[in-house]
Amino acid sequence: MLRPHQILAAVALILVTCAGAILLAAAAEPVPNFSNWPGWRGPDGSGVSSARGLPVEWSVSKNILWKVPLPGRGHSSPIVWGKRIFLTTAIEGDIIPGAKAPVHMIDGKAWAHPDSMGADRHHTLKLMCFDRDTGKLLWERIAYAGPIFDNRLRQNSYASTTPVTDGKLVFAYFGSEGLFAYNFSGKLVWKASLGEVPSLGVGIGTSPVLHENLVIVQCDREHGDDSFIAAFDRKSGREVWRTPRRVEISWATPLLVKGATGAELITAGSQNIISYDPATGKELWRSKGLESNAVPTPVAGHGLVVVATGYPAKRVFAFKLDGAKDPNGQPALAWSYDKGTAYVPSPILYGDYVYLTTDRGILTCLDARTGEVKYAGGRVPVPATFTASIVAFDGKLFQTSEDGDTYVIQAGPAHQVLATNSVGEPVYASPALVPGKIIIRGTKHLFAISSAAKPALKKH
Repeated sequence: MLRPHQILAAVALILVTCAGAILLAAAAEPVPNFSNWPGWRGPDGSGVSSARGLPVEWSVSKNILWKVPLPGRGHSSPIVWGKRIFLTTAIEGDIIPGAKAPVHMIDGKAWAHPDSMGADRHHTLKLMCFDRDTGKLLWERIAYAGPIFDNRLRQNSYASTTPVTDGKLVFAYFGSEGLFAYNFSGKLVWKASLGEVPSLGVGIGTSPVLHENLVIVQCDREHGDDSFIAAFDRKSGREVWRTPRRVEISWATPLLVKGATGAELITAGSQNIISYDPATGKELWRSKGLESNAVPTPVAGHGLVVVATGYPAKRVFAFKLDGAKDPNGQPALAWSYDKGTAYVPSPILYGDYVYLTTDRGILTCLDARTGEVKYAGGRVPVPATFTASIVAFDGKLFQTSEDGDTYVIQAGPAHQVLATNSVGEPVYASPALVPGKIIIRGTKHLFAISSAAKPALKKH
């Protein structure tokens, strides 16, 4: 069980693990030509875009195509399909007399995080839809309004999980408050309950992922006794399968990869790293867990899946996806590393390299196939803290800090900062990259960045 000292530092724990991956080809292949950004870290959960010609310089007065205000608080990332941008937010209301969070127990004693709050108030959870070209709000829908089952951290939000879309429906997950499916006109098609999801009063992080006709949610509860992963029919919301898992609370979203025999759903956890058949929920293999908080999302490529953790221990494991086993019958380990990882931001695998980042934005570059260190200690120009995960395009990495500064880093085995850009307000969400535009969610506004922007800033 996670100890109090392992949780006290979790100020930004949930803000990054918001995912909506589809199928990731683990072989070394060119980046597909994706025009949408349908979930956390893009079309395949990798954080890599095939877009070219995106701006690498912007400021509050340069290359901002539009900027629109956002209500409430949310750290979920924007997703994009065609001409539409979808985003979730949470609006806090008045105190509800008598409402309170459940009692959390650690080592047989009641425990509460000192920065835990929120369950005593009314909250409105929304899904919003914007026009990609103008920023105009097309519609907003209230998915849930009322008391929230559990607390969250002061810095966190009840809209921290990123929605995912298949181009017909948008799926938004709000933990104990439910899983919701809306069509592109804003009509609620179905909703499903996953029951009460206690989170030690810090909030949830994992988001739905899509596979074929299914939307899948990993639901790890704080003590692991009743954790599970479940799949729902996309069209009807009918539960198709549910698999129990003895894994304590985690915040990492599962990643779909291509394994030796087909699709695999890789889940990170403190006790175990487990692969499932996404079509049936059947366990395919398991390995020793991270023995630390499972927050960063796994990445994959070159026939490997890379799973990382950054607190309290720093660990990276790269497993082979070719079906090879070690003497203990566990999946063969290609390499491991024990430095340079973050508590919150996820690593990225881009080209031939895995890039690790700390919560202070210090980069380590490893050879993806061997784990050989190419460089360590790559720093941004000023001290900063990072919650957003790295995204990549056209030979460049984007690191966005909580200050709202995006550092453009040259991809490759030598660290070089190419530019520093700001939107002028804090940023906790990861950017979305689509042809011609970078979409960034700040704490107060949603921004579209484009080299086609006119000098006069458009506002709504």
